[in-house]
Amino acid sequence: MKKIISLILIVLAGFTIMSCNSTSNEFIIKEKTLKSAKIDDAYRVYYEIFVGAFSDSDADGMGDLQGIVNRFDYLNDGLDDSGKSLGIEGIWLMPIMPSPSYHKYDVTNYMEIDSKYGSLEDFESLTELANSRNVNIIIDLVLNHTSNQHPWFKAAKQAIIDNDLDNKYIGYYTLVKADQKESGKKYYPFAGDYYYEGNFSSSMPELNLDNEDLRAEIIEIVSFWYEKGVSGFRLDAAKYPYLYEEEKNIEFWKWFVSECKKIKPDTYIVGEVWSGDSLIAPYYEPFSNFDFGMSGIDGAITQTAKQFDDVNNYVDYLNRYRNMIETVNPNAILTPFISNHDMDRAAGYLSLTDYEMQMAANLYLLTYGNPFIYYGEEIGMKGSRSTEMTDANRRLAMLWGDGDTVTDPIGTTYNPENQTNGTVASQLLEESSLYNHYKKLLMIRKANPEIARGKYTALDFAGYNTFGGFLTTYNDVTLGIFHNTGSTELTIKLSDFTDFEFLTVRAFAGSGIAELNGDNLVIAPFTSVILK
Repeated sequence: MKKIISLILIVLAGFTIMSCNSTSNEFIIKEKTLKSAKIDDAYRVYYEIFVGAFSDSDADGMGDLQGIVNRFDYLNDGLDDSGKSLGIEGIWLMPIMPSPSYHKYDVTNYMEIDSKYGSLEDFESLTELANSRNVNIIIDLVLNHTSNQHPWFKAAKQAIIDNDLDNKYIGYYTLVKADQKESGKKYYPFAGDYYYEGNFSSSMPELNLDNEDLRAEIIEIVSFWYEKGVSGFRLDAAKYPYLYEEEKNIEFWKWFVSECKKIKPDTYIVGEVWSGDSLIAPYYEPFSNFDFGMSGIDGAITQTAKQFDDVNNYVDYLNRYRNMIETVNPNAILTPFISNHDMDRAAGYLSLTDYEMQMAANLYLLTYGNPFIYYGEEIGMKGSRSTEMTDANRRLAMLWGDGDTVTDPIGTTYNPENQTNGTVASQLLEESSLYNHYKKLLMIRKANPEIARGKYTALDFAGYNTFGGFLTTYNDVTLGIFHNTGSTELTIKLSDFTDFEFLTVRAFAGSGIAELNGDNLVIAPFTSVILK
C-alpha cells in the first residue's frame, strides 16, 4: 500500500510584497503539523544584500538601511512557518561604512555609516528589528586595506612630509623604500622616498597588520559594531593580509577571532578565501569559509544541476570535501552557495524553464552548513560582466515590481531587457515560481534540522547518473536526501543501495511529487525528496 507523502501545501492568495496574507504553508505527515525546529542557532540560512541596490526608502534612487527595514517582512516576518515570508535567518550586508566608491570596499571611517545608506540610528533600528525576529546581521569588514582618503593614510603622509617619523600612523601602512620592494607586490609613490603597498589598487593602500596600535584600533572597531547589534563579520579577501604568506594570514585571523570571541563568544565569522578546496581548508581553523568549489558556472552545484556531472559524483564530492575540512576543524560549519556579488548571477546560466535553477537550489539548500543566498537569486535575477568587465552588472537593483525607486549602481551597462524571469510582485502569486520554490526549501530545511547538522553517509547509486543522495543522522534521527536531476520519472529500489528502511516521505520540492511504494521510491523529474 502506498505510504502517503509529506506534501507541502502552498495556497497563494492575497499577497502583497510587504504583507502576505491568506497563506497556508505546512508540512503534513499523517495529519501532524511539524513546527520549525529551533535547534542550535549557529546553523542558519543567510541572505547577502548589496544595500545600495536593494530597496530605496527616500526616493533618491539609492538603496538604504531603512529600505531593508521596510522590506523585512519579505525576508522574515517573525512568524515561524507562516508561509508569508522567505524565511531567511541571517543577513550579510556588503560594506556599509563611508567610502568614495559605489562598492565601498575602500573604507574612510570604520565606525560610521555611509551617509548614502543612512545613519547609525538607522543601523541600530535594523539590528533591533532583526534581533527581535532571531535574524543575525553580519557585516563586511575590510581589514586588508583602507581607502587612500582614510584619515590614517593622510596623517601618515603628512607625518613623512613633516619628517615626524615617530608618528604612529606611519606604522599603520606597509611603507617601504625603493630597495625594500618585494617581488610580486604592487607599490606606488607615497611621500619623500617612500612607497606604499597597494595590491588591489593604488586607491587601496595595504594595512600593516603587525602594528600593535593598529591591532588596538581593530579591537575597538569590532567592539563598536558588536555594541550596535551585529552578530559577526564577513571577512573580505581573507588570504591577502600578508600576500603569499598563508601561515601569517592564519595566525592573524586566529588572533582576530580570539579577540572577537572575548567580546561576543557566540560570534559568527565567515571568510572569503577565493581558491581551490585544498587552499581554503587551512583557513577553516580560525573561522568558516565560503565553499567556492561548489559555486559559479564551473562549480559542483551547477555542473550537477545541468547534468554535466552525475549526482553520485556530487555526493562523493560533498563527502570528501567535508571530511577534509573536518580534519582541520572538527566543529567547522560549511558555507555552500551558488553565486555572490563578485560572480555572474546564476540565473544567467541556469535555466528556470528547464528546472536547472530549481535543482541547483535543491542541491545546496538541502545540504549541510550555512548556505548563503545572493539577493535576487530567489527570483532568478540575472547580471553578468559580459564584455564590459564591471562588477556593477552583477549588483543590479532588486526587481521588486511594485514601484520601488532603487536604481542600478554607478557603472552599470547591463541591458534590462535581459531580465526575463519576472519580479517579486509577479512571482508571489505564482505557485510554481522560483520564489515560492525557495520559500518551500527554507521551510523544509527548518523543519528538518538533520539536513544542516547531521552526520552524512554517502550512498552510491551505481548505474544512475541523474539520481543520487545520502543519509544524514542527527540526535539519533536519520533522514535520506535524494535528488533526481533528470528529465524522466524514476523508480528506485532503495533496499538495493542501503539497509536503512524508510517509512515516510517528509517533503519534496521540484517539478513533481515523490512517493514510497514499499521500498521503492518513485520520484518525478527535476525533484528532490526527504525520506524518514
